[in-house]
Amino acid sequence: MQQPDQLNIVSLPTLLSNTDDSDGNFIDIAKALASEPRIGILEYLSNRTASVTEIAKFFDMPITTASLHLKKLEDANIVSSRTIPGKHGQQRIYTRLYDTVVLNLGKHNSRKKSKRFTTTMPVGAFVHHDVVAPCGLAAADDVIGSVDDTVSFSEPDRYHAHLVWLTHGFLEYRFPNYTYELSEPKSIQLSMELCSEAAPSAEEWPSDIFLDINNIRVGTWTSPADFADRRGTLTPAWWADGNTQYGWLKVWQVDQQGSHIDGLTVSSVSIKDLSLPDQPYISVRIGIDDNAVNKGGMNIFGRGFGDHTQDIVMDIRY
Repeated sequence: MQQPDQLNIVSLPTLLSNTDDSDGNFIDIAKALASEPRIGILEYLSNRTASVTEIAKFFDMPITTASLHLKKLEDANIVSSRTIPGKHGQQRIYTRLYDTVVLNLGKHNSRKKSKRFTTTMPVGAFVHHDVVAPCGLAAADDVIGSVDDTVSFSEPDRYHAHLVWLTHGFLEYRFPNYTYELSEPKSIQLSMELCSEAAPSAEEWPSDIFLDINNIRVGTWTSPADFADRRGTLTPAWWADGNTQYGWLKVWQVDQQGSHIDGLTVSSVSIKDLSLPDQPYISVRIGIDDNAVNKGGMNIFGRGFGDHTQDIVMDIRY
């Protein structure tokens, strides 16, 4: 087992935040990054995890000062922490969550204020599925149904799932569509925590995970691994260490210019191509195609597993 200061994470995802985000995280992120010591701590954590004592010693600063810097970074969701047994009781270990931070400043329009509709879908609230074992679902306190039994995906208790995994196939969700009550939509954004699926886990296990909206392919993200190098920040204690622990928070967005993943353009599919005002609901299908180059399965995390306290979030702007 690797020691914390020997951890080598090849690549981390992108943190994307906007000035008009309702949770106000944009300001927390900007404040957290406006500090040379905190930037130094983030660079130090680029290829290792470390305790507050190790960080304070490396930067020759008091432990109380290091703790304050780490709290700022954790409040902004740029680092995460977990508690492990130490030589003299418990100690907190810190992990950097992102390689890139993108702050979208937005544009002011004095003539018309934009509207938005945001809703959250539990990861177990899929209405249609086609999955291949190994597969399964887990709630906060136990497995739902039986592991590797596709029949479990029809269990009513699936709505309580905080983790769903499958080797091949897809899950389909249907979001309420209130676009007819508002003006023409400008963009739709979906965010969720994902990774590949190996049995029980694998550090190099690519998987091409697609996202379709209203049966139109928005884009495909290649997950690099099934992550189990550390405990997920929210993963419950009963879940075994060797199993999947966390994923990366991925953001798909379709606007008037095209389709994007974490701010990077992946296709020319625009918001008009999705015909949102013409549909009674918004269909979102996520999974692995039959003809995918990397068929590495999928884990999708809800608010009680992994690193992020969220299920699947849809945000539409008008």
